[in-house]
Amino acid sequence: MFVVIAYDVNTLTREGRRRLRKVAKLCEGVGQRVQYSVFECQMTEMQLEKVRQRIDKVVVPEEDNLRIYHIRGNREECVETFGRDGYIDYEDILVV
Repeated sequence: MFVVIAYDVNTLTREGRRRLRKVAKLCEGVGQRVQYSVFECQMTEMQLEKVRQRIDKVVVPEEDNLRIYHIRGNREECVETFGRDGYIDYEDILVV
């Protein structure tokens, strides 16, 4: 499944900045950063559930906002970009 994770973590406190780093690192482990706080992720339902559980341990609902958008279809059909697009399709053949 293709999902987009977007977050806004309150960074006015030291704890908030720490949470921001944790959320960013978590997202970097499951998807590709396409904007500072936006990640595109290709994952299974089980992987998504693990991400939800990890997010739940980090985010403070009264201060932060994290959203997971479920995109129906593949990225090429659902995403229109303007400007540079550094997305790499790891599902396709990759030559190093």
